[in-house]
Amino acid sequence: MRLTKVFVLAASVAICSGPVFSQAPAPTQEAKPTAASADTAAKPLSTRIVAYQIEAKLDPTKHTIAANETLTYKNLTGQPQQTFPFHLYLNAFQPQSTFMTEVRLAGTRGNGPDSEWDPKHFGSITVDKLEVEGAGDLTSKMEFIHPDDNNTEDRTVFQLTLPKPIAPGASVEFHIAFHDVLPKVVERTGYAHDFDMVGQWFPKVGVWWKNAWNCHQFHATTEFFADFGTFDVKITVPQNEIVGAGGDLVSSANNSDGTKTLAYHSEDVHDFSWTASPSFTVVEDSWTGSQGPVKIHLLMSPGHMGSAQRYIDAEKGTLRLFDQWYGPYPYDRITMVDPPHGGTDAGGMEYPTLITLGTSAHMPQGVLAPEIVTEHEFGHQYWYGMVATNEFEEAWLDEGINSYTEVKVMDELYGKNTSAVNYPFVQMSETGLQQSGYFSDPDKDPVASFAWKFINSDSYADITYGKTALVLLTLEKVIGEDTLRQALHTYFMRYRFTHPTGEDFLKTIEEVSGKDLRWYFNQAIYGTQVLDYSLADAHSDPLKWWDGPAHATQKNDKDEVYRTYITVVRKGDFIFPVDVDIKFDDGSTAVEHWDGQDRWVRYRYDRKAKIQSAQIDAHNQIFLDRDPFNNSFTEEPDPRAAHKLRTIWVFASEWLSQLLAWLT
Repeated sequence: MRLTKVFVLAASVAICSGPVFSQAPAPTQEAKPTAASADTAAKPLSTRIVAYQIEAKLDPTKHTIAANETLTYKNLTGQPQQTFPFHLYLNAFQPQSTFMTEVRLAGTRGNGPDSEWDPKHFGSITVDKLEVEGAGDLTSKMEFIHPDDNNTEDRTVFQLTLPKPIAPGASVEFHIAFHDVLPKVVERTGYAHDFDMVGQWFPKVGVWWKNAWNCHQFHATTEFFADFGTFDVKITVPQNEIVGAGGDLVSSANNSDGTKTLAYHSEDVHDFSWTASPSFTVVEDSWTGSQGPVKIHLLMSPGHMGSAQRYIDAEKGTLRLFDQWYGPYPYDRITMVDPPHGGTDAGGMEYPTLITLGTSAHMPQGVLAPEIVTEHEFGHQYWYGMVATNEFEEAWLDEGINSYTEVKVMDELYGKNTSAVNYPFVQMSETGLQQSGYFSDPDKDPVASFAWKFINSDSYADITYGKTALVLLTLEKVIGEDTLRQALHTYFMRYRFTHPTGEDFLKTIEEVSGKDLRWYFNQAIYGTQVLDYSLADAHSDPLKWWDGPAHATQKNDKDEVYRTYITVVRKGDFIFPVDVDIKFDDGSTAVEHWDGQDRWVRYRYDRKAKIQSAQIDAHNQIFLDRDPFNNSFTEEPDPRAAHKLRTIWVFASEWLSQLLAWLT
């Protein structure tokens, strides 16, 4: 594919002309903030608690960053504050950190280091000097703390006590000189070849939440939590580097030493990330929604251009549906980063207005991995980026809700049965993808667990992502798909740019639906009950079974009466109402509604017809049912179904593990 080729998107997705490809570095002329950013500056979308000003210089040979940070923190806690905690996330990539200890014990969502992890691949962030305006140099007052596990070797959180408290409503300025050593790509950050992905790279203050500081250590299964504010970041890199960042490019100027300095501004966000590589191919596009135009800035790695169009199509379709269903996307840009071969562990990650993707040099058209990872990571712009929940303590509010909306969007864009795999001989839905994880390990941890307190990383992923998605899909049977969509819209619009809790989300659903759903949430969110209903027995016998001769002469008599029994068993502990659809061989039907309170129920019919089939959940609405294969009975089973299932599994198992790694 030629680098200058212009794609024209299908009318159902495209809003404007297709993407333009180039490898030219960002323009060096001065650029003014867009109208959208000026408007949000006049009317802040969030309560701006923090203002970060950072100047950073990348050494792409050593993969290090030297930086200076000024953080202005506004004390809106309502009480004097004297002690402030900070995250130093990159210190997780040290051999004795809590993160690495947990990786060795129970794995990680992504791909952690192997048993012979080379020290040159360690990552770190070191504070060289810390001054506080009006209080002087307080570097010696820094104290590493370990609020979650008492691991004294962990250096991912430090706290600083000031000489005197900061009054409510007042601000304090921290001046921090620090330097980073990027690890070889691990857990969505670091370097590979000439590619640098710079995420969670600066000292970040904790959040005052629930009347206390919330600043957890970095764990193998945790992500991030921070306050909203503004970011002004200047990045100095060699002039041949192509940079993408989570902000508007304000200016770019060449320096006499062969470097260039790019200035970015971002507001009403809680983080800032960036990437750099001389090998990117730049793809520019745009989309227009209810809040105006959105620039799409896609950075493609060598050998991956075959997926560029797929990324763009998926992004535009996702933008459109989120705008229609859940609420407006208020930013004027989205940066999309395609990591290179050897750096795929940087893929499948989200930061405010910047996402990383994932593909391969020969990605089959029928495997919708590029589309899924694009949709999934953009969805985080809503459930992580704007509805900024505490991912340390309630990861399901982002990852789980996002997995549910992933199902809905992918089904709408690519077909309900073909939204994950689409071949003539095998198909898989997004729902099936979510079920494949959850069904393997459904009962060790409740959804509402702190992210680092799951038994292992598999349980964390299966429950937080898969189970939450299935919980919401099954909830549609109770309150209706349209009602749940309206509840998510209400939740997003009400709590965007805040830090809501799980109870805020659940109460919003109850409010919009007008139903008391505690019976469901107590099991599905706060419990570990497994939902499994089984059709234990279904058979028909002649009513006059004892009259052998008479029965023999009347076996073709339409007036002969049969007694039919249908027995349904609740094998799991999860109580949920189910419907049983029954068909008889004369074409008549019956539908039974069972509340599931008892362990089993038996239905009896005396009819001039024998049973033909019986089906629990005939409309496939109970997605939490762990074993749908025990839900039905047919008088004449079809062996072709088993053969098809074997074919699907052989195919799907080859790529499913890689796909799931991209999405988490």
